[in-house]
Amino acid sequence: MAVNLADFIGCWRVEREIAHGDGSRGRFTGTAEWVSGEEGADYVERGVLEVGGGAFQAERSYRWGPGLDVYFEDGRFFHAVPPEGGEAAHWCDPDQYDVTYDFTRWPEWTARWQVRGPRKDYVMTSRYAPLAG
Repeated sequence: MAVNLADFIGCWRVEREIAHGDGSRGRFTGTAEWVSGEEGADYVERGVLEVGGGAFQAERSYRWGPGLDVYFEDGRFFHAVPPEGGEAAHWCDPDQYDVTYDFTRWPEWTARWQVRGPRKDYVMTSRYAPLAG
């Protein structure tokens, strides 16, 4: 299935597992919302991050363009989401971020990030499902 930006608009449940190379684990549970705007959509996720024996409120934001290009809050390009799923990458010196999007069970879908480098080493799998509403 090929997706477009309109397919994401709305509220989603997100559950994320983080497996660090040293064997430690983390978990994020919350919501993600895409809000349509003039030139794309604003993405905001909010929830609880459990890591290192503690639980913290967490939030992050991105800007999605009409062609599924994703930008950081400051406007820098992050990566392009493949409309049919598949791989994308981002180099954040000195670490490499590789993602695989899987839309085969749409509207439930996953994004799996493999992050490697001298500063970071983890796999982060996010599972999304639409919230009724």
